[in-house]
Amino acid sequence: MIRVLVVDDEALVRSGLRMILEAADDVVVVAEARDGRDAVAAVGRHRPDVVLMDVRMPELDGVRAAEEIGRAPAPPRVIMLTTFDLDEYVHAALRAGAVGFLLKDTPPRDLVAAVRTVAAGNAMLAPEVTRRLISSFAGRGPGRAEAARERLRALTGREREVVRAVARGLSNAEIGRELAMSEATVKAHVSRSLAKLGLDNRVQAAILVHDADVTDPLA
Repeated sequence: MIRVLVVDDEALVRSGLRMILEAADDVVVVAEARDGRDAVAAVGRHRPDVVLMDVRMPELDGVRAAEEIGRAPAPPRVIMLTTFDLDEYVHAALRAGAVGFLLKDTPPRDLVAAVRTVAAGNAMLAPEVTRRLISSFAGRGPGRAEAARERLRALTGREREVVRAVARGLSNAEIGRELAMSEATVKAHVSRSLAKLGLDNRVQAAILVHDADVTDPLA
């Protein structure tokens, strides 16, 4: 079972999210929290696999809560959920270590799929969010692109292939099929690449590749 903590300052929203998630036979909501401070405490008490968390909340917002949760031992995977798709929220949440970002009008089936995706170790961004991120990266200057390329030069050729595939949103299984590697080998390449690049998760790796602004990060 995938253990989920639901965090939102509106009780009705929390109730709706619980109903959607627990309709799936492999998901259980282990706790609810009404703000970021409650969320940080609930993570310590319940050890969820995934935290589904609103961005805008009183006391401690979702971005700062994600930062605190990320400092915990073996932290859960965090999906940010919001009615806002403003770039500053997306960027701040990803820098804080979130591995998913969905809008609150995401269909129930897609919401459950996102929880399963991040629980399996992959990243999940709503298509609307992905388009806006890529658009914002495309407008960044050459200095940022060159800095990203320089960081990516630390990777081996095979690791660069894997990281480029990660940036396209492929899962480990999909990367393995495309590059003729086992899923375990892909996972090992991803882990080594993240360590070399000093990154926390796959979303940050995807951002770095997009920052490089080229199909081949070393071109």
